[in-house]
Amino acid sequence: MNRVLFNAQDFVTSDRVRLCDYRADHIRRILRAAPGDCLKVGLINDRCGSGEVLEINQSSVTLRVTLDQAPPPKRPVTLLLALPRPKMARRIVHAATELGVKKIILLNSYRVEKSFWQSPLVDDTHLFSAMVEGLAQCGDTILPTLQRARLFKPFVEDELPTLLSQRTGLVAHPYASSAFTKPSGETVLAIGPEGGFIPYEVEKLLEAGMQGFTLGPRILKVETAVPAILGQFC
Repeated sequence: MNRVLFNAQDFVTSDRVRLCDYRADHIRRILRAAPGDCLKVGLINDRCGSGEVLEINQSSVTLRVTLDQAPPPKRPVTLLLALPRPKMARRIVHAATELGVKKIILLNSYRVEKSFWQSPLVDDTHLFSAMVEGLAQCGDTILPTLQRARLFKPFVEDELPTLLSQRTGLVAHPYASSAFTKPSGETVLAIGPEGGFIPYEVEKLLEAGMQGFTLGPRILKVETAVPAILGQFC
């Protein structure tokens, strides 16, 4: 946790925040903060700043906060991700948040098992927690937008062309003929499930206006491919 994050409900006065959960424990045990110490803080979906430790005890930590800094800029990427296995989904959403993705769209695909969508590990609560952890790690405060597209064909035919109207669309595919080239502007990056998008899905994505690319002859797991590709947008 490189920035202590809080929300509006944590304020006890206009400039004081009281934390009573895992964040207070982190400040006590990991940061070993004492009254008078200054910590990096941020208000979720708002500004960053500093927090002076006013009081610290076994049940809570009270900070006087000053929010006078803009959060770091996002990367110009919308991640269109075929829903991974639930345990992996949390890790990937966490990593994508750390890497500054603006929006994450979880997409259905032929190789996505129906049971994945019913798992509590991919519900709003769990994925929100993963995104907040990602923000705290990278020092950001702005959550990526999260969307679910449970029907592949309607999304690709009806929504994706509009999404691509002002963006470059790229779909990762190990058998594409073109190597990855970093686009100059806003990008929609599509990454398939384990085993990849089936040929029909690749065809529909290309028809919608996306371009295929490959990272080379090595076949990567989704959890490896996502940070490997997003790292190219530095």
